[in-house]
Amino acid sequence: MGTTFGRGAMTTNLIDIQHSDVIMATSNMAENHPVGFQWVMKAKERGAKLIHVDPRFTRTSAVADVHVPLRSGTNIAFFGGLINYAIQKNLYFKDYVVHYTNASFLIDPAFKTPTDLNGLFTGLEQTGKGGPDPHVAERYNQGSWKYQLDAEGNPKRDLTLRDPNSVFQLLRRHYSRYTPEMVERVCGIPKQKFVEAAQLFCGTSGPEKTGSITYALNLTQHTNGVQNIRALCMLQLLLGNIGRPGGGVVALRGHANVQGATDLAVLYQDLPGYMAMPLRDKHPSFKAYLETETPKSGFWVNKPKFFVSLLKAWYGDAGTKDNDFGYDWLPKRASADAYSHQHIFVDMYKGKIKGFLLIGQNPAVGGPNAKLARAALGKLDWLVVKDIFLTEAAEFWKAPASPPHREAADPKSIKTEVFFLPAAPAAEKDGSLTNTMRLIQWHEKAVDPPGDVRSDAEFVYQIGKRLKKLYAGSKAKRDQGILALTWEYGDKEPDMLQVLKEMNGFALKDITDKDGKVVYKKGDPLSTFVHLTDDGATCSGIWIYTGVTVNDAEGKLVNRANLRKKADEKDYLAHGWGFAWPANRRILYNRSAADPSGKPWSEKKKLIWWDAEAPGASPDKKGKWVGMDVPDFNAFLAPEAKGGDNAYIMRADGKGAFFGPLADGPFPEHYEPIESPTKNLLSKQQNNPVAKIWQVPDHRNDLAGVGSPDYPYVITTYRL
Repeated sequence: MGTTFGRGAMTTNLIDIQHSDVIMATSNMAENHPVGFQWVMKAKERGAKLIHVDPRFTRTSAVADVHVPLRSGTNIAFFGGLINYAIQKNLYFKDYVVHYTNASFLIDPAFKTPTDLNGLFTGLEQTGKGGPDPHVAERYNQGSWKYQLDAEGNPKRDLTLRDPNSVFQLLRRHYSRYTPEMVERVCGIPKQKFVEAAQLFCGTSGPEKTGSITYALNLTQHTNGVQNIRALCMLQLLLGNIGRPGGGVVALRGHANVQGATDLAVLYQDLPGYMAMPLRDKHPSFKAYLETETPKSGFWVNKPKFFVSLLKAWYGDAGTKDNDFGYDWLPKRASADAYSHQHIFVDMYKGKIKGFLLIGQNPAVGGPNAKLARAALGKLDWLVVKDIFLTEAAEFWKAPASPPHREAADPKSIKTEVFFLPAAPAAEKDGSLTNTMRLIQWHEKAVDPPGDVRSDAEFVYQIGKRLKKLYAGSKAKRDQGILALTWEYGDKEPDMLQVLKEMNGFALKDITDKDGKVVYKKGDPLSTFVHLTDDGATCSGIWIYTGVTVNDAEGKLVNRANLRKKADEKDYLAHGWGFAWPANRRILYNRSAADPSGKPWSEKKKLIWWDAEAPGASPDKKGKWVGMDVPDFNAFLAPEAKGGDNAYIMRADGKGAFFGPLADGPFPEHYEPIESPTKNLLSKQQNNPVAKIWQVPDHRNDLAGVGSPDYPYVITTYRL
């Protein structure tokens, strides 16, 4: 979603599904996400149709109007078939596509698609022994994966969409192979069934109708998971289903705080708020980081303000302009290093990792190649497991046999010293969860945790305090980042509201407007990330959360994550319930809910629109975007102004991306999964050519050949 739209987040609100005309569910939403599924049933009460795309027939299938069973691992072939169907049948929303996507942009003529190169994109080359990742044998040289630029450096466009080098024509050509007949052969979906689903869902294109697509781990837990999501996102762009009531991509997460975890940088390549983690070679200095990571256009031009405010949240008074706000204290990884789940356990098995903190995760059963994970845990010097009960990972050293796949663990041969620390569940601690629709909701402690049970926050907080005490007085350069940390949130258990205020951001000194009027007193929480600065006057632990805490008229702190005003006729999106980042917007990219002139596409599907007579940005001006949601762009930018039709502000070009370069291609292409028992029927390229094939000693990750009689079945994962 980040590549296509600009943010890696669900585009809409679960409540809004009730306004969908067609919902395409790709997982067992009825059983796995029943609270969200109520809005699917509300939509059906209004006459909406439900398409269920799933290899299994489940309770979601039972209430669906159309069940589409497909072979596991062929989702891109299915979505590609829908894209081709929409283009061939002229069912795409042309005005939306022309104005709000990069379909009209012209691409370097040297670029070729897999249609031309039998399953490959232009630029595939061997990495050699000196490649950046030893687990990747080939990579793409993306030199031709770029826009044609005019003399001023702007992308060239063809608004007729006829130029053969336009993104739209390349998209058409790329998916021309994805015919209903091909979908039948590859996916196993009867042609008639596919056409039925295609007619129904592609019928949501245009001003009067919208459709939504839901996905969960069923699409992400694949070797091509990113491109699975890209494909459905592109379909939604083609139909004009993003940013509009009843449209969108609905990400159904694996637990209640997946979004919050990624927001706060559980991904190794990110800092909080989706800023890049510095690299030693690419970002040797503060100046180099900002110059490299700050684009010339789009909302990310404000990155210096967000980044400096993050450093001030971490280092406080110790981070000054003279020392680049503490940039040198940030840990920086080498470009060739990576710390994904797979990287960690391969390196652990090789003996590179000596100790491991395992908090709220169970890799002995919860990741790929569980046998490797268990073996790797046995190579550690020490392991600390913090969880609410003894997990398989905590007891891997005495695991019983599981014939014929696993022998019993031999404790005598395992050197790892294991410590188990009982953790408090949500009911025994204060804090917040950020759910699938970017909604931050506060929960308060109901009871004290029993005995010696501690919260995760207390555990991390106390480790930090002890490290600061341990390093006190140290002159070693490596210790200064720990010593400089602002780390005063209470005595034993940290005050989580104080932590939330720091995440939100506040003024570090009195801040005045251009007329000298005090806007924020020192210590006041900031109400919007627009007020963050790059001069050290503000701090914010995660800029996208700014606004979750504010002061009321009496100067009292208000925790908006704890608000509980239900939806009503005047506010069906429930802006008074919790706080949705960014800026309490409930539907992202909502500029595209109106046509280029600022008028709603239709009265039935209106959300926000331009009111030329509304009070403007200053008393002497008029014009403002108004409606039922917070505008996802400058609320005072007129439709006819430069950039006034840029609905995707987090992308540098302001447009939704059909053409979006990723490591394995700018368009999703169907390849068979690495473990597939069948040959690729679309092209001669069996697997993703740049897929990571993990090289692990002792044959710990050897793969069977295609069609191996030892592995005749494809299994799917599911949960209850």
